[in-house]
Amino acid sequence: MIDYLGKTAHFSKTVSESDVYLYAGITGDLNPVHCDEEYSKRTKFGARIAHGLLTASYICMPLGMYLPGPGTIQISQYLEFLRPVFIGDTINVNLEVTDLLEKGRLKIRTLLLNQNNEVVIDGYAIVLPPKEKL
Repeated sequence: MIDYLGKTAHFSKTVSESDVYLYAGITGDLNPVHCDEEYSKRTKFGARIAHGLLTASYICMPLGMYLPGPGTIQISQYLEFLRPVFIGDTINVNLEVTDLLEKGRLKIRTLLLNQNNEVVIDGYAIVLPPKEKL
């Protein structure tokens, strides 16, 4: 079995306007705080914000491609949304294996920061690596 404890992976993505509109179209979440600039100016955010789960979805790439990698099955995800993410923000995803669990599962901290190094999402994932990596 690969020794995963302490292993890390990283990924960065700048949130674009098209990302927000594509996510809104796929999910049907057309909340004006995401899609209407004039409406959003009157909110506490002062501008349009990205959907929380759009931002959280950036966790999937490093989980599925690097840590543990292709064939990984995500069992669960806990997320705490701490700050809004705005169009144009660059999100840095940081993963770290913090625990080895029963049945070969891993607990991975999922920490997302913006370009100002402010935590926007903190949480953890429970994943099952592919059998060939156990």
